[in-house]
Amino acid sequence: MSVNVWGYREGSGRVDALDLTGYKVEAADGGIGKVSKHSDEVDSSYIVVDTGPWIFGREVLLPAGTVTRVDAQGKTIHVDRTKDQIKAAPEFIGDRHAEDPAYYSRIGGYYGNLLG
Repeated sequence: MSVNVWGYREGSGRVDALDLTGYKVEAADGGIGKVSKHSDEVDSSYIVVDTGPWIFGREVLLPAGTVTRVDAQGKTIHVDRTKDQIKAAPEFIGDRHAEDPAYYSRIGGYYGNLLG
């Protein structure tokens, strides 16, 4: 079975047209930051998380397939990756994932290989 890492999972609670900017993001083992940007493009959905001081102000890109639950009332997004897995992901540099197909594939491959 092939899983689309760039699409939200059924049952995640993601509602179309809901602005996720500013939502807190919780990894499997604790908070990692807040959403600074997101995309709902079909087969290219993601969130960008500003990690603040957690990893020196770095932003990370998380494909929508990592999202397990969106809590609109609590303004929190839960993902099924650990802090270490997120920290070890290929570095996010601006909108490079959209401009560079190889980078897009590398991010998708990294997170896709962690699906279990």
